[in-house]
Amino acid sequence: MIQVDLEEERKEILKRYRRLLRMAKPLLKEGDAKLIKKAFNVANEAHKEMRRKSGEPYIYHPLEVALVCVEEIGLGTTSIVSALLHDVVEDTDWELEDIDRDFGPKVAQIIDGLTKISGVFDYGSSQQAENFRKMLLTLSDDVRVILIKLADRLNNMRTLQSMPRHKQLKIASETMYLYAPLAHRLGLYAIKSELEDLYLKYTDSDTYNYIVEKINETRLSRNKFIKSFTAPVEEELHLQGFEFTVKGRPKSVFSIYNKMKKQNIPFEEVYDLFAVRIIIDSDLEDEKADCWQVYSIVTDFYRPNPDRLRDWISTPRANGYESLHTTVMSNTGQWVEVQIRTVRMDDIAERGYAAHWKYKEIEAAQGKSSSGLDKWITQVRSLLESNDGSAIEFMDDFRGNLFHDEVFVFTPKGELKVLPFGATALDFAFEIHTEVGAKCIGAKVNQKLVPINHKLKNGDQVEILTSNKQKPTEDWLNSVVTSRAKAKIKDALKEEKKSTMMDGKEIVQRKLRQMKMDFNSEIVEQLRAYFETKTPNEFYYKVGKGVIDATSIKSFKDFKEQKKQKSKPSLEKVKDESSFTKEIKSLKGPDHDQLLIGEDMDVVDYILAKCCNPIPGDDVFGFVTVNEGIKIHRTSCPNALELLSNHGNRVIKARWTSQQEIAFLAGLRIIGTDRVGLINDVTKVISNELKVNMRSITVDSDSGIFEGTIKLYVHSTQHLEKLVENLSKVEGIIKVTRFD
Repeated sequence: MIQVDLEEERKEILKRYRRLLRMAKPLLKEGDAKLIKKAFNVANEAHKEMRRKSGEPYIYHPLEVALVCVEEIGLGTTSIVSALLHDVVEDTDWELEDIDRDFGPKVAQIIDGLTKISGVFDYGSSQQAENFRKMLLTLSDDVRVILIKLADRLNNMRTLQSMPRHKQLKIASETMYLYAPLAHRLGLYAIKSELEDLYLKYTDSDTYNYIVEKINETRLSRNKFIKSFTAPVEEELHLQGFEFTVKGRPKSVFSIYNKMKKQNIPFEEVYDLFAVRIIIDSDLEDEKADCWQVYSIVTDFYRPNPDRLRDWISTPRANGYESLHTTVMSNTGQWVEVQIRTVRMDDIAERGYAAHWKYKEIEAAQGKSSSGLDKWITQVRSLLESNDGSAIEFMDDFRGNLFHDEVFVFTPKGELKVLPFGATALDFAFEIHTEVGAKCIGAKVNQKLVPINHKLKNGDQVEILTSNKQKPTEDWLNSVVTSRAKAKIKDALKEEKKSTMMDGKEIVQRKLRQMKMDFNSEIVEQLRAYFETKTPNEFYYKVGKGVIDATSIKSFKDFKEQKKQKSKPSLEKVKDESSFTKEIKSLKGPDHDQLLIGEDMDVVDYILAKCCNPIPGDDVFGFVTVNEGIKIHRTSCPNALELLSNHGNRVIKARWTSQQEIAFLAGLRIIGTDRVGLINDVTKVISNELKVNMRSITVDSDSGIFEGTIKLYVHSTQHLEKLVENLSKVEGIIKVTRFD
C-alpha cells in the first residue's frame, strides 16, 4: 500500500516539475533547462526524507515557490534555481560553497540572503526582524532575494491550514505586518491582496467566510451588471479603433473587510464593491493620450465623481504603478470604479518589480527617467548603512516607508519631490540635504511661513529656512515620518550625546580628584546606583547636561561613609514560554479556571489585557510579558499584529473552556432615531429581559439622531450577541456594535 502512495507521490512531483518547466519555457536561454533540472535533482535528493506538517513531501514547497516566481512574478532562471534550492543549505548537509561551485556565485548570494539566521537573539528582539534585516542587506546587491522570499511566504500562507492555531496566528500576523506591505511597495498587487485575504482567513475566519459567501451570492447579478455597464463603452471603443480587453473584478475580501471596519458599515453599503478595468494596446509614446481618450469615452456615458479622479500616469506611484482611476455613476444609481491602463501598465501593476525591469530598457531608450522604485531601493540601502539600532527599531522605520501613499511637492525652482503621506517641512528639508535638515528652523509653504512640523499637501511649493545656530533635538523625531530624516536626526543626537557624555565624564573625574577618591569602575558603578541611572554612560550624560549637579557628588561621599550602598534587586526577565509556565504552575487558582493556556493547555494565572478587554468566547492568545505574567489578548486586538509578528517566541496558545458565571466588562455603541421612551426601552431589554448589570450609560441626541454608549457586564460572547440581537429589535434603533 505504501509503495503505491510513494509511486503516486513520485508522479505528482514530476507533474509539478514539468509544469514549472512549461511555464518557464518562454524565458529560457540555451543551457537553462539543464541547470533547472540539476537544481531540481539536488533539491529532490536533499529533501527526500522530509515531509511538511501536512504530510506532503517537502519538495512540493520549493517547486511551488519556483512556480510562483515564474508564473506570478515573472522571474527567470537564476531565481527558479535559487527558489528550488532555497532550503537546501538550512535543512541539509549542503553548504553555500557547494552551491557556489555547482550553480555559480549569483545563486549562492541569493540563497545566502534567503537562509535564515540561526543562533541566539537578544531577549525582546525578534528573530524574524533580524532575519528580515539580513535579507534586506542583500537587497543592495539583488532585489530577487526579496521577491523569492515573498514567493516563499505566499506558499507558506497557502498551506497554513496544517499548522497549529498559535503558529497560524504568528505567521499570519508576521505576513500582514511586513510581507503584505513589502509586496505593495514592490508593486505586486495580486500577491499583496492574496496575502491580506489569507491573513483574514486565519485570524478571523467567520468574517472571511461571511464576505466570501456574500461575494459569491452577488456574482451572477454582478456579472450581468458589468455586461450592461460596459456594453456602450465597448461599442464606442471599437468604433474609435482601440484594441482592448475589459475585466470586471470584485474588490479583495480584505479590502471589503477594511472598508466595513473603517466606515463601520455592513457589506451591502460598501459602494464600490467592484472595479471595471479597461486595458488598451498602445505604443509607449501614445499611452498617456490614449488613456485620456478612453477616459473621455467613459465619461460621455457616465457622470464621474470629481473627487475620485486619480491620475497615476502623469505622476506614477513610487512603486512604478501607473493607471488612471475614476469613479462614475451608473444608470442604476451605483458607483463603479473604472481603471484605465495600457498592457504595459497592467503588467507592471500585476507583477511589480519584475515587469518594471522588463520595460526598463524600452523606457530608457524613450528617455524616460528611472522609476521611483529604484529611488526607493537606494533609500533602503542608505537606511541599512546608517542603522545601528535594534532590529525592532529598524523594522519600525522600514515599515513606515512601505505602506504610505505619496504627496507630490515642489522646490522653489519647480523640481518635483515625492514624499510619503504625512511628511512635514522637516522631512522635505532632509530630503534636500542632511545639512539643510539639521539647520532647518521653519519653511515657507506657498509663500506662507510655517513651523518645521507642518504637514505637506499635494502641490505645495516649499522653501526651507535655515540658521547656523539650529541643532536637532529629541522632539524632532516626532516631527518626521521618513526613514532618512529619522536616521539623520538620530545620528546628530548620538554625536551630541557623545560629546555631552565626554564632558560629564571629565566633570566626574575632576570632582572625585577634589574629594581624594579614586576614579575606577567600582566607584562609577556605585555612583550610577546612587543617582539611579541605568548605565554609567547615562550617569555621565546627566552630569554633562547638568541634570545631576556636580556638587551633589559630595553627598554621595557622605552617604558612602554613613553606610554601604544597598544594591536594588533586579527583576529577572522571563526567558521563554516553557520556563515561564513551569514557574507559575503553582499559581493555579479557582477564580481562573475558565481559560486554558500553553502547549499542555494548563490552567495558569493570567491578566486580561486592557487594550482589547477579551471576554469568554472571544478568539484569544496569551502573551508572556516581562514582569506582569501572561496577558490575554483578542486576536483582533489593535496591538495583536505587532505582538504576534515581533515577539512570536513569547506567544502561547489560549482558549476558553466551559464557563463559570463570571462577569466581564464589555462596551456597546448604539445609533438610532430619537423618540420619547427610547432609553427606557433600551434599559428594560438590558436589565429586565437579560438580567445584565450596567456600569455606565451615556447618551447624546442631536437633530433627531440618538447616539449612546453602554458599558455592561456579560458572561460570554454568546451572551453579548443575544443582547445585541435583542437591542437591535427595539423600535428606532438602527445599529448596535461592540467596542473595546
